[in-house]
Amino acid sequence: MSFEEPGPDNNYLANHVALLLGSLKAVTGRDLIDPQAEPLETAQQLYEAPFFVASHGTSGDPILTYGNRFAQELFEMSWEEFTSTPSRFTAEAPNREERAKLLAEVTANGFIDNYSGVRISSTGNRFRIKKATVWNLIHPDGSHAGQAATFSNWEKVQKANP
Repeated sequence: MSFEEPGPDNNYLANHVALLLGSLKAVTGRDLIDPQAEPLETAQQLYEAPFFVASHGTSGDPILTYGNRFAQELFEMSWEEFTSTPSRFTAEAPNREERAKLLAEVTANGFIDNYSGVRISSTGNRFRIKKATVWNLIHPDGSHAGQAATFSNWEKVQKANP
């Protein structure tokens, strides 16, 4: 599934944002945005939020389906680049097995909290995410729609000297 970049013309992808936030609320009981806000306002606030939010789909090698501006900036990608990237490429090759285990745990348990790990931007900049929440996206009919993640704590990781 591929979406156009969130904006006023597509209601900031309010339907996908409702899936993201509704699934998070269902599995954790938590909100990222004021639940009393109107759907369009909620979607715009999430897209412009000062913290990371991203999702991927359900294919065998899932593609990123959403990344708010913070996510795009952190991974140094445009919307088009971000949403055409397999989510496994957000981790360096040596860290992909750890990432796969994490996602399997999320699939089994609905979500995890306090995840930390190193990720890599499109230009090779490495950063450690801290205290991330990763959760399953569930359609109202109960079918699996992918997974999403959020975090606000991260730090740059220096490249190792050769």
